[in-house]
Amino acid sequence: MTPSKRKRFNAFEDFSVSPQGSDSSQSTPAHTPDMGAVEKKAPAVERIERLIPSQMIPDRFQPRRLLPSSIRTDFFTGNLTCYQAAAEWLALARQDPGHRAQVERLLAMGGSFEEHGQIKAITGSWVTSPAGSFIFQIETGERRFWAACLRAAADHAPQEPLLRVETIEKPTRQRQVLENRHAETPSAVSQACEISALILSGLGTTPEAGSMEEYDYFRLARSQRMPAGLWEKITPIMQLSRPRMVQLLNILQMPNPLLELADRYRLPERVLREVLNLPPAQWEKALLLSIQNSLTSDEVAEMGEEDLHKKAATTTPPAKSSAQGPVRLATSGLRRFSNTLNRLDEINRAQSLDEIADELVVSGQAENVLNLLDELNRLVRARLHRR
Repeated sequence: MTPSKRKRFNAFEDFSVSPQGSDSSQSTPAHTPDMGAVEKKAPAVERIERLIPSQMIPDRFQPRRLLPSSIRTDFFTGNLTCYQAAAEWLALARQDPGHRAQVERLLAMGGSFEEHGQIKAITGSWVTSPAGSFIFQIETGERRFWAACLRAAADHAPQEPLLRVETIEKPTRQRQVLENRHAETPSAVSQACEISALILSGLGTTPEAGSMEEYDYFRLARSQRMPAGLWEKITPIMQLSRPRMVQLLNILQMPNPLLELADRYRLPERVLREVLNLPPAQWEKALLLSIQNSLTSDEVAEMGEEDLHKKAATTTPPAKSSAQGPVRLATSGLRRFSNTLNRLDEINRAQSLDEIADELVVSGQAENVLNLLDELNRLVRARLHRR
């Protein structure tokens, strides 16, 4: 498929794209004044309104994905309402710790609306829906939108919540990316999509109406010739060097299901880079092992094909895992400690242990660490004895 291209007012200006690709420049609602009678330079705030979520739609090609892949298609094609999608998301969260973490953060945000009100408005513009009516397409604030929907679905609210929105004339990818980065630290996959979105926006490349999966669209950036000066315009927005941004874009080589998995569990770029160094047939196994065991990039780099097959056979899928964040972090830390010392010869190992002991005593943590290690020693030995 050949993506359509349009000239932009500036390097990052991007027209809103409705779920079916409607152009916002042709989508002025009936109650909006004729734009020809309005000064060309848009004011900072055009209009503040209060809308219910069913009058709104997120931007499907927003670089930071929130809605799970298994729900996205039905929602964006109109087969699910925002509340039905939220209910399905809540059900997924009960089974999958990756979804659970995201949903809990959004539910907490939705709860804060009830206690403190909505502090920051959602921004966007009115576009034409496939049915010919007008709908408010979100530029920034998708997290606030889903927070309200999830809260309403969880509470079985009898009425739709009202959200404060700010209507603007020219939504941009630049504003989306800046909002994303201020709201929450993006995952490595989200950062790759942000860089791609800025590149494609700068080139005037928009997704084809209703015929392109989101990751397929973002993947287009890897095959584009970059015009002079575009990297320099993206760098201050991303606050990353060009080589670092190229490394992140390389993540988009992965198939769509693996990108969704890596994004859901927020795998670091260095881990994903080591996974990409493996043969493509081993990527999925390596990802699952990295998620299940909180592997570091060094640990992934050390895995051979035999290790992958052996560990994958005893690894449960992430969706069935009951391990919590602190457990995975602590286990990963102990594994790194053990692997590092086991790689040393006897003399260097003894010297390293001596220095570690000194550090613990000086820091005042020695007694607490000893108590924890004694308890862990007792529990591990009890399990070894039962075997």
